[in-house]
Order: sequence, then structure tokens, then C-alpha cells
Amino acid sequence: MQNDPHTTLITADAPVAAETHGGRTKCLQRLVRLELPVPRTVGLSFVAVHKIARGEMPDMAFLLSPFEAGELLCVRPSSEDPDWGGPSAILNIGMNDARFVDLAERLGKEAAASLYARFVHSYAVLVARLDPDVFDVIGMEGQASLSEALRAYEEETDEPFPQDPAVQLAEVLRSMARAWEGTSARLLRQAKGAPADAGLGLVVQSMALGFGAGECGSGVIQLVDGQTGLEQLTGRYLSQSQGRDALDGGSEALFLERDPRGPSLEDLAPQAFEDLIAYATLMRTKLREEMQVEFVIEDGRVHLLDGVRVARNSRAAVRIAVRLAEDGIITRQEALMRIPPSALNELLHKQVDRTRARDVAGRGVAASPGAATGRIVFSAAEAQACAARDEACILVRRETSPEDIRGMHAAKAVLTERGGMTSHAAVIGRGIGLPCVVGASEMRFQIRKKLLTGRDGRVFKEGDVITLDGTHGEILVGEVSLLEATLDDAFKTLLSWADLERDIGIRANADTPADARTAKNFLAQGIGLCRTEHMFFEDDRLTVMREMIFAENSEDRRAALERLLPVQRADFTELFMTMAGLPVCIRLLDPPLHEFLPSDHAGHRGLAEALDLPLSEVTRRVEAMGEYNPMLGMRGVRLGIAVPEIYDMQVRAIFEASINAAKSGAPIVPEIMIPLVSAKREVELVKMRIDVVAAAVRAETGADFDYKLGVMVETPRAALRAQDIAETAVFLSFGTNDLTQMTYGLSRDDAGRFMSEYVKQGVFAEDPFHTLDVDGVGELLILGARRGRAARPDLVLSMCGEHGGNPESIAFCRAAGFDYVSCSPFRVPVARLAAAQLAIFDKLG
Repeated sequence: MQNDPHTTLITADAPVAAETHGGRTKCLQRLVRLELPVPRTVGLSFVAVHKIARGEMPDMAFLLSPFEAGELLCVRPSSEDPDWGGPSAILNIGMNDARFVDLAERLGKEAAASLYARFVHSYAVLVARLDPDVFDVIGMEGQASLSEALRAYEEETDEPFPQDPAVQLAEVLRSMARAWEGTSARLLRQAKGAPADAGLGLVVQSMALGFGAGECGSGVIQLVDGQTGLEQLTGRYLSQSQGRDALDGGSEALFLERDPRGPSLEDLAPQAFEDLIAYATLMRTKLREEMQVEFVIEDGRVHLLDGVRVARNSRAAVRIAVRLAEDGIITRQEALMRIPPSALNELLHKQVDRTRARDVAGRGVAASPGAATGRIVFSAAEAQACAARDEACILVRRETSPEDIRGMHAAKAVLTERGGMTSHAAVIGRGIGLPCVVGASEMRFQIRKKLLTGRDGRVFKEGDVITLDGTHGEILVGEVSLLEATLDDAFKTLLSWADLERDIGIRANADTPADARTAKNFLAQGIGLCRTEHMFFEDDRLTVMREMIFAENSEDRRAALERLLPVQRADFTELFMTMAGLPVCIRLLDPPLHEFLPSDHAGHRGLAEALDLPLSEVTRRVEAMGEYNPMLGMRGVRLGIAVPEIYDMQVRAIFEASINAAKSGAPIVPEIMIPLVSAKREVELVKMRIDVVAAAVRAETGADFDYKLGVMVETPRAALRAQDIAETAVFLSFGTNDLTQMTYGLSRDDAGRFMSEYVKQGVFAEDPFHTLDVDGVGELLILGARRGRAARPDLVLSMCGEHGGNPESIAFCRAAGFDYVSCSPFRVPVARLAAAQLAIFDKLG
């Protein structure tokens, strides 16, 4: 068959490729090259199938020339990626009245009639597009079913069932080609990630019937479990001789029988069984992949119909890749490249079992991966009460604030009406590994009435059970099946290989000792951002913080802060000791002070009681501290300059904690980071006070220590004036959450309301709070990096915004010469793998 390049007999050297003929065609050629028993096969290319869909049929005589006269055929789809699917395979093409007579003599009339009836059924439904209900009622077994099926076909079409094999095959090809080109098929494969114009190949193959005097049947076999990745022979075999399922997948034994009283394939056809194991093992070695083998046994002889990559979940994919590398079949680098970094989320968190039915009540932004089931609560206090009763709960808020942190820690997941990928709930959720869905604006949140209304009108009240899928952004009704997190030896091995390849540092954003322990467990190379404000929201600390805010003068503020110093020092000491000598970068207080004050009447009354002040005075002071635009108000370094006692207390706690940690054998040089800087003079003013405190601590303790001072670049001006700022700072860490917000003039908490529409209409290619804007924000990073290093060549550069865990952002930072990225603790494994893949890609490229 050399005259038509698009209709090709599959031989060892036939000109076929997955990109032109599809993955199934290419795999069959590989099996032919391995000299495995593959039935004769002809491949039709994407071009040929596209022509068929347009009505341009191939030369049927030419197509059929490799096959013997009267031979039954099957047609199977061959898309470029098996996950993209394709039309259903059609078997027994060529079955007609004459072939029925021949097979009846050999197999018996009932068996031959069943073959014929099955073909009539599939042809009628899939090719002629007749009503399937008509043929489902008829059945597909025996001569009675065959007669009824042929009669029904003629009744429905006003013509007898086609008898010419060439006509049958042509109609099958036309039907499958048109089905692939149809609108429904296009939408379906686009949903699976395929391009709308993806091509389809078709394979026409001799039928191995699986009927004969000896053992006959069909089935599939694979050497691993697709759910666990463990070495485990599984499969399914239908014995036509026995007329029943003889085998089903098992665990320890090779093919445990569905019916324990019946024999296994090993008993029925020991040589065929042995051959199958040998073929599957050879395919694993030569094709460098775990394969599922589809086979037919005919008179005890094995025929291989297909070999496809074993379907697997993420946890199995990791174990399979590691075992292939350990067996020397693939390299460690290839094992690393086979695992998408995002797939690790399924190993780090519980996940919804998406093979089971789900009742979706609403959708939002998938802000923090994982899944959890619990009762709905509408306040942080109620979440804490549930935790005290050991009841799982889902915290539902319009949006979260720092006051909700204790409730978030108590809850199993968080759902908010507002917010995007860098909202408070999203950032904290990712930091503590809490599943979180934000921006669920299609649902109605009635917090005061304690009601949540789904998109279809169903109402959920406090105490109702829901499941939150933070990986896919879904709110599900009731309790659903969850898959457990799996951090096994294969996971650890894969990441150890990643660390040998990557060439950029990976730190974690950790605000508490518990966060630091998580970061250490995931082998983060230090802490790149410790947000100290999160240390002040425990009940005992929050009251003292509020006393400090209400203080009338510097002396009173210092007195209140003296009470916070011991707890802050203890936190920092534990942080330093947990990281055991690794770098720890501590950001001084950033949020405006009003965030520490209650916002409702009940909170004002409680604060008045705690401070022994009139309620009216408390209300007046709280209202007076409000700002029209607090994100651009008195926060960050502005707060440190206007109320310097706060930073004085914090740096003293840092220095004293570093001395305490050094006594316990965990010496550390703390990194102190100033937030929201816009000008060099701000850094100079803060540095002068830090140096004064450092000198005082040295004098009081007699201990010597050092520290590094740096700046969190969050304003466009800081990036543009990095050359000036770097004269005082030894490191610059780009906080891309605020930098994106200020560059775009977008509120990161409110942008979720319209961001999907912007992306849909092409205003932005992606949500800039989710994927780093390399053209705008990225240019500021590059300018800041270049200008900073022009003033200080050894300037340490990093990214500590939420973008730091994205593979795209890591690629950008590597290209820009950054020293490390920092991300939420649970994103550290993802970042480690992504960084390794980028380094490998550069080496191979």
C-alpha cells in the first residue's frame, strides 16, 4: 500500500506518527516492531479522516487489499492523545448472510448468530443512527435475536441490512469521521484540553474472533494498579469457551476469579497466560511505560489488539515514574518531567473522588487545594465551638479578615462570597493547607440570617453538611467520597531527585511555628516571609494590642508593647529553632492598626469592657481610625515611622530570640524586612532605630549577633528606585500580591467579581493575581532587579508573593537571575518539582 500516504499498512517502517495518525496507530506500529502478535492493521491519517467527513471517500478496494476475502474487521479511533477520546469502536465489520453460514459450520449457529446480531445492533445504532431503544429490547444473543434485529433494521430504514463488506466499512468510516467533526464532539474534547481542530486517525484491523475448539476469549491485562501505582497484576478476561467472566482484577494473586469456583486464565490456558505476562513486560521495557494490553485468545493463541498507557491518578503516576527510573527503564530526569507539578496537590491534600457522582450547589475560585466535609457555620466563634466538640465544620463568610484566623484554623475548609487568588482567605488557606473556595458570587450569602442559597435556589442553613472542593472550586451537597493524602516513599524520592536538578532556592512563607514545621517537613530552604501580624490575633495578645492602639502617648504604647514582647520573642525563638539554622526572613508589622479593632457593635462593647472605657469613646476612636483606602493608608513602613515603638519592640524580640536560639545550638542571622517601602529615606529612618535597638540588646546581654536588612518591594516606585534603596538594603523581596494590585489599580479582594469576564473577553490573558503578568508587573521586577544590582552586585533577589509557587513565575525568576522564590508551605513540593523541570528543560534544550 504505497500509493496513498494517508492509507497505510502498519509495518515496522510505515510512515506513521502520533501527530499525523494518532497515538493508537503509533502504538500498534511499536508492537509490530517488537514482533508481537498484532493482527493485520491499516491506519488512516488525520487528513484521510477529515476528507471522509467532507464526503471524499478513500479507494475502498485499495483499503481492503491487505485483508483476506471474507475476513471480519474492526475500526477503532486513534486520537493524538487517548484522553481526548473518540467515537466508539465498531467490531465484526463484514458480517453478512454468507459469512454467517461459514461461521455457523465452524462455531455453531447460536455463536455465529450472536456475532451477527451484535454487529447489526452496533451498526444500526452507531452508523445508521437508529433508535437504540428498539434494538436494546431485541437483545444480541442467538438466532432469534438475529432475525428480529435484521427485521427491525429493514423496518426502520426501508432497506435490507447491507451485505457488501466494502459498503459496511465505508459507512462505518463516514459515521466515525462525521461524529468526530460534530459540534458536540468538539466541545467535549475542548473540555478535556484538546484543540477544537484536533485530528482523528482510524485503524482498520483484522478481527481475532476469540472462538474455536480450544480456549478462546478476550480481555485486558496490566502489571500495575492504576490507583496506587503498586506492582500488581490486574485485568479482566471473558472466556467465550466458558461463556462467562473467568477473571477479574485482583490484589495479591494473578487474576483473582470473579467466581471463586471457576478456573483462572492461568488454569485455562497456561501458555497464553505466560505469553501475556512476557508481552506486557516486554512492552514496559521497550516502550518505557506501564501499558494496558488488550488481547484475544483464539484456540489458545494470543493476539494483541492494542496497547495503551495505563490510566492512573496522580499518586500512581508518581510511583510509576519513580519505579521505572529505579529499574533503569527511564532516567531520573525523565521521571521528573513526566509529573505535572500541579499533580502533587493530589498527594498533599485530601481530594474529592471525581469518579463518583457529585451534586454541585455552586462554584467559585479554586483558591486553596484539597477537599473537606463539614457542617456549615457562619462565624469564627462557632467554628471554634465546633472544633471544641470535635465536629468538622466549613466556615462560610462574605469575606474573611484577620479576626477570622482562629476560626479558619478551627474549620476544615473556608467558603467566601468575595475575593480572588490573593484575598485574605486564599492566602491564609494556602498557608495552612486549608481547602478554600472564594468568590462564589453565584451563590447568595445571608450571614446574619445564617443562610446560604445555591445557584439553583436550594437553601442551606447552619448545621447542614456540605463538601468543599478547593482543587476545582466546587461546593457540593452533603458528604462525598474523599481520597486520602499520600506522602509515600515514591513522593519523597521524586522530590529528592528534583533537588539535585534545580538551580533556584525554594523557601516558604510561614507565619507561625506550626507553619515553619510544615515548611521544614517539605524541605523548604528557609522562610522567605514571616508575616508578624498573624501572631497578634490570639485572644490574650489581641487585647494587649488594642490597648496599645488606644494608648494616648509613646510611653503608654511602650508599656503595652512590653507585655507583647515576651510572647513575640517566644514565637521567634521557636521559629528559629524549628528552622535549625536555615534563613528566616521576618517582615515587620504591615497592616493598618484598625484591622486589629472590632467592626461591629458587640465587638465595640466587648472592647469597652476590656479597656474600662465608655462605649461611646471606643466607638468614636474606632471610627476615627478608619481610612477611605486602608490598603494605601498608614500601613507598612509608614506605620513604623509614625508609631516607631511597634518596630522597636519587634526587632528587640527578633534579636533576643536569635540569642536564645543560638544558646540551643541553632545559630541564625535573622533577616528583617521592611514592608511597603517607596523611598530610600524610609529605609534609612527604620535602619537607624533598628541599629539603636541592636546596640542596646548587645549591651544588655553581652552577646554579639548580626542581622540583614531588606525591603519588600510592593510599590511601583520601589521597583523604579531600587538602585537608591539597595544602598541601604542587602536584599529585595518582591511582594507581587500588592505590586500587582498597585500596578493595575485593581483591588485584589474585589477583582474576582469581574475578572472571569475580563479573561473571557481577552482583556487579560489570565487573572494577574493568579498568573504573574510578565509584561507589566514582570517589567517592574526586571527593572528593580537590574537597578538594585547596579548599586549592590551581591544584592539577594527573591519573590515572596503568592505567585512564587507557580511554575510560570519560577521560570520568570530564574531567567531574571533571582536567588530564590518563597511560597506557601504546601506549595513548596510543587515549586521544587517545577524548578527542577525548568532546569532539566534548559539542559536538554
